[in-house]
Amino acid sequence: MNITAFSKALYSTWIYYSPERILFDAGEGVSTMLSNKIYAVKRIFLTHGHVDHIAGLWNIINTRNNAMGDREKPLTVYYPAGNRGIELYADFLKRANSELRFKLEFVPLKEGDKISLRDAESTNRYILPFSVNHTYSETAFGYHVIEVRKRLKEEYRSLPKDEITNLVKTLGNEQITETYEKKVLTVSGDTILLKREDISDTEILFHECTFLKREDRKFNNHASLDEVIDLVKDANVQTLVLYHISSRYIRSIERTLKKVNVPGTKILFVHPERIFEF
Repeated sequence: MNITAFSKALYSTWIYYSPERILFDAGEGVSTMLSNKIYAVKRIFLTHGHVDHIAGLWNIINTRNNAMGDREKPLTVYYPAGNRGIELYADFLKRANSELRFKLEFVPLKEGDKISLRDAESTNRYILPFSVNHTYSETAFGYHVIEVRKRLKEEYRSLPKDEITNLVKTLGNEQITETYEKKVLTVSGDTILLKREDISDTEILFHECTFLKREDRKFNNHASLDEVIDLVKDANVQTLVLYHISSRYIRSIERTLKKVNVPGTKILFVHPERIFEF
């Protein structure tokens, strides 16, 4: 499985993307549920400072420092610059764990910063944070995992395979190809709704869906099902994963989502009481 996640609105949210050993958010219980996989995590990207998204940090740090796994792997935690709740918690964690056996670093990010994940000839990926609207009192981010890929230039795409092979031999691969960027994963974080340009053409979109009924929402800080579905229509999203679903819908969620259909998009959801694997 490439992605393991758990999300129950107000209680705990985290998403583990194993190809790059990334944890998006670190809600309570993440160490218990990921178990030994917690030692594989290299980077943690926090979307905002609410307790259900950061409470598990203390257990991650303590587990990696004291259990029988590798205690020397560094851990870097990225967060929206100026997020006061995260900065206060980070300061507490560093003081409470003053004798760490591994390097722990908290790195503030600004919108548009690029964090390289891999830069090799075969694979080039990076993280791109973008601002989302959640609460007026703090900065919040969503995150893209972007892969730099190559493809044939448009003028060569309709040619037969043998002609393309000959062109590679005579002109070289670099002359007939071009690089482009592909969003392989987008994580919304908590937000009222992402913008169409943020989700367009992404392979996998994790979009929060706290409310299945818009009328259940009292404040404009979380998304509802109908809004998310309208957003992804004609947006070329391959897979939509709904998460951060309120526990009030535990009995109705599966029945409700069976009725939802977006042509060309596979729709999945993170059940509030189950670990999700994809």
